[in-house]
Amino acid sequence: MFKKILAATAMLFAAVSFAAVDVNKGTAADLDGVKGVGPSMSKRILDARKEGEFKDWPDFMQRVKGVKEKKAAKLSAEGLTVNGQGFGGTATAPKAAKTEKAAKAPKS
Repeated sequence: MFKKILAATAMLFAAVSFAAVDVNKGTAADLDGVKGVGPSMSKRILDARKEGEFKDWPDFMQRVKGVKEKKAAKLSAEGLTVNGQGFGGTATAPKAAKTEKAAKAPKS
């Protein structure tokens, strides 16, 4: 019986330790708990959040220094979310729009 209780406790602890942390709701301690986010990045996140909540990942990446697509993907894989959403590479949309405009432009 003791082994079952110990196993259940270990599984509960593992599930809690991988709980998603939303950048709009997490405390400094919550953010520090995400692998890849240290005290300096959590401070930058909290400072940027004072201006208002993050709308989406592109907004988060624009306002928090040091977070680009590669870092955002790693943080998302570790459980960081923006408004409950993981990083889906949505930051590439503006690049695609620029490419389309360049393709449609008449060549001289």
